[in-house]
Order: sequence, then structure tokens, then C-alpha cells
Amino acid sequence: MSFTNAPVTRTLVLGIVAMSIAASLLDIKHYFYISVGTHFWRYRQFWRIFAYQLSYANSVEVLFASMTLYNLRSIEQLWGSRKYASFILVTSLLTAVIPPLLLTVLLRPLSFGAVDFLPSGPTPIIFAILAQYHALVPHTYKYKVALSTRAPSDDAAALTFSDKSSRYLIALQLALFQWPGSLLGASVGWVVGYLWRNEMLPGALTQWRVPGWVVGMRTQKRSGEFEGLQRRLEGEGSSTGVTSGAQVAVEGDPNRRRTMGQQLLDEVRGAF
Repeated sequence: MSFTNAPVTRTLVLGIVAMSIAASLLDIKHYFYISVGTHFWRYRQFWRIFAYQLSYANSVEVLFASMTLYNLRSIEQLWGSRKYASFILVTSLLTAVIPPLLLTVLLRPLSFGAVDFLPSGPTPIIFAILAQYHALVPHTYKYKVALSTRAPSDDAAALTFSDKSSRYLIALQLALFQWPGSLLGASVGWVVGYLWRNEMLPGALTQWRVPGWVVGMRTQKRSGEFEGLQRRLEGEGSSTGVTSGAQVAVEGDPNRRRTMGQQLLDEVRGAF
């Protein structure tokens, strides 16, 4: 139970915790939520669109978000860190724009200004990942919870759950903490994740990948190339040494063959 093969997930969890602590210590929590009437119409603070997903408002949301991301780390392990990081970045851009836009253009006018608040936190991104988890990871087992105290039977009323249900319930808390705004973000995140998985978004968004160095792939590739080159040189050196050194014995030990490096060293010494 760790972040093995999930460095992006580990970075997200640590980032959420660190940003929330920093926001509390610096007393800047009021910069991370959106009130359409106040922040957009009165003060023109449209930069909040790209800031509201950076930090949660309270420690309970931080806890549930961290637990949910940890439970969803299997998506990164299945996809690989590069694809997963690309998905996170594309999703974060889409969910940064769509929920505030829907709130401003649709929900606020229809509710006569009653629905005006969008809470802070990356809940839309988490639900986009949850949509991938729902589609990719199968359940291991199912169980039923009876709704009556009488003897259980096949026809008795019961609720069916799976081993994945607890993870859905933890994520559901994020959608209900500050609803309807949090529910709007969660719904948009789930839809964006579904569209991304079914390639219903523009091809440039679903096929784009972050550079390899972002997730450390370039370093690993260079290391692999170096190791392959080293093995190849060692193989060539040993084969050449056996061929050319087979006829030359080390002085004092006729059974020991000189390596290619020793022969080159002897030639250099002879030149001087």
C-alpha cells in the first residue's frame, strides 16, 4: 500500500495538502472560491477561474480528497505517468472554464441569483479520474445489505454493493460538502472524464502528451541507453580480447590471457 509507480498521484496529494496548509497560514483562503456576482461582475476577477482548483477551504475536504486520490492511484499505474499527467492537465484546463461558465450563464440566471457560489478545490479533476476508475477497474466481489430484519432470502429487499463502493462514497462526500456548487464541479468533472475516455473531445486534447522529462522519462531513457551502450562495448571488448589475446600470454602465467585494455596499454607504453 504505497505510491509505487504513481509519482504523479503522490505529487497531487502532497500538493493539495501543502497548498491548503499554506492558504491557512497565509490567510488567503478567500482568493480561491468564486462568487459570480461579487468576483466577476463587480471586481472583474476572472483570474479566479484558474485559481479556484488549487486549494480546499477546510481540512475535512483535504482529507477526503487525499484519500480519494490515493484510492485512484491504480489509474496511473495502468496508464503510466506520462499519459496520466497529460490527462490531469487537459482535465484541469477544461474543468477550470466549464463550471464557472455554466454557473454564470445558466444556473445563476435560472435561480435568480440564488446559486452564485463555486467552492474551491480540485473536486472536478478528482471526479474526472473517478470516471476512468469506474470504466477501467473491475470490482472484485459484491455483497448485499438487507433492508429488513427478517430471515434473508433471494427475494428480500437489499442493497447490492461491491468492493469499490466505499471509494465512491468517499468521493461522493466531496460532491456534497458545499453543494450545489461542489455538485456542479463534480458533475462536470465526471462528464469531462467520460468524454475524454470515449474520445469525444477534440483529437488534439486526447492525443496530446506532456514532454517525457516532466515525469522523468528522459532521465530513465538516457540511463537505459547508457546501460545498453555499456553492455555492448563490454561485449565487443570481451570478444575482441578473446580473439586477439588468444595468441599472447601474460609473462609468468601462460594460461592467463590479456584483455584488450591491457594490450592497448602495452602499445601506448611501447610508443613512448
